[in-house]
Formats: sequence, C-alpha cells, structure tokens
Amino acid sequence: MDSRTIYLLAALLGGAVLPVQVAINTLLRRYVGEPMQVTFVSYLAGTLASLVICFFARYPLPAATALAQTSWWMWIGGCLGTLYVWSTIFATPQIGAALALSLTIAGQMIAALFLDHYGAIGLTKYAASPTRIAGAVLVVLGVSLVAYAKR
Repeated sequence: MDSRTIYLLAALLGGAVLPVQVAINTLLRRYVGEPMQVTFVSYLAGTLASLVICFFARYPLPAATALAQTSWWMWIGGCLGTLYVWSTIFATPQIGAALALSLTIAGQMIAALFLDHYGAIGLTKYAASPTRIAGAVLVVLGVSLVAYAKR
C-alpha cells in the first residue's frame, strides 16, 4: 500500500465517522440539553482523548517560541469545529442526519474548491477545473435529491 492510499483511507475513515458522531451527539442532546452544551461535552471528551493519545505517543508539548510565531487567526480552527458540531446537533433532529450531513458535505465541497483554487490559508493551489466544478455540482445535485426525498 502506497502512502497516497493511506491518506485516502484516512480521509474516508474521517468522513465515515461523521454520521456516527452526529448520531451520538444528537442522542446526547436528549440527556444534556442545549446543542452548545452537547458541543462542549463532545469537545471536552475529544480534548481528553487527544491528550491521552499525545501522552502515550510521547509527543512533546509545542515550544512556546513556535506558538508565539503563529497569528491569532490560526487558533480559530477549534472555534470553527465548534460551529460545525453545534450546527449538526442543532439541525439533525429537525431535518435528519442524511440531509444535515449532505448539506455539510456540499458546504465543504464548495468551500474546499474555493480554498484550493486560490491556495487560500497556505494551501497548495489546485485549479477549479471544469471537472472539479462538475464534481461539486454533482454533490449539490445529490443534496437536492436527499432534500427532495425528505419532503
């Protein structure tokens, strides 16, 4: 297995666990309450899991000098993740997991196509070729079918 395959499988696995995360968080909402409270519990569990993994993998803490070189906006990734988790907990009970996640995927495709095309936020540039745009359009059409079937 080449290294590209490992990356492709990692991305596929990451995508496959999202509906499970959404379902678990939606169920947790029944016990915890508000979507933002569930988001907090989810991130607390994720933070603890990350800490344990870093500990057992013996990853050192980042150097203060390295952290001081970052820009303030580089720290908002967790905030954006909070928005994502909250939005799925908020929306899923009303529109279903399939529609919530298909809209999430469509939003991801559109934003990723834009980021790739412009090489934004330090990414490598990948042109928004007609083929790539067609792929994103097919995703949006798929979302439309899921939404139409939900009516």
